[in-house]
Amino acid sequence: MQKTGRVKLPEGKKVAVNIGFDFDAFSVWMETFKQPSQANMSRGEYGAEVGVPRVLKLLNKYGIESSFCIPGHTADSYPELCKEIINQGHEVVHHGYVHEDPSSMTMEEEERAFIKGLEALGRLDVRPIGYRSPGFDVSENTLSLLEKHGMKYDSSLMGNDYYPYRPRFCNVNYDKGNVYGEASSIVEMPVTWYLDDFPHSEFIGTRTGMKPQSQIYEIWKAYFDYAAENIDGGMMVVTTHPQVIARPHNIVMLEKFIRHILDNGGWLTSLRKIYDTIIF
Repeated sequence: MQKTGRVKLPEGKKVAVNIGFDFDAFSVWMETFKQPSQANMSRGEYGAEVGVPRVLKLLNKYGIESSFCIPGHTADSYPELCKEIINQGHEVVHHGYVHEDPSSMTMEEEERAFIKGLEALGRLDVRPIGYRSPGFDVSENTLSLLEKHGMKYDSSLMGNDYYPYRPRFCNVNYDKGNVYGEASSIVEMPVTWYLDDFPHSEFIGTRTGMKPQSQIYEIWKAYFDYAAENIDGGMMVVTTHPQVIARPHNIVMLEKFIRHILDNGGWLTSLRKIYDTIIF
């Protein structure tokens, strides 16, 4: 059975909320979508040149500490901008090197990419305690690598919606009924594609998002309201991307959502701050 934890919330708060930012820049186009045309790379450029400053301004307006999941390639491409994120007090989360998919790698390949990402963040004087897999996917080796390299939490899996939990090692076997083994020492901060801006908003060939921001707000608000009314000691992770959420229609929606959270008992903070309060 899944072992879940509870968040020790500040007095008067009903649910912990992390609105995080996956600062993928060029890497998502280079590796995940394998479409490194200048047109697509300019979307990553927008995320860095326009998106991050716009996001930082909004976070500063409300005094919010957040989490930025940064691939090593982004750290190498925009070191000064990444340092500004750090200097403003935000958390940096390990997010691979060039947004590579761990599920398609051997253990050796995955570890090389993991270490390369760590080294790039190290050049910014950062040693992250958390990891988010590029594309919300992991291999059967990922949890072991996270333990080996001293990670405390992961935020890539979808085995719960509001409670942190200890993810179990998974080795798919079609001849047996259960694919899960023992629990790891890693704390899982669960995610879901419903709370991710990318599939809702972005146009990628035949995979067309481009939904009106009112629909995204409706989904995210419903998730928050359910937690505030029904969940004791819960948390909620919203995953955004500067190249997506900072578009004018989306950043206006995000500010509206932030106000709703703050007005209705939400504790908006970083993943590391949430991790420090979890009780199993």
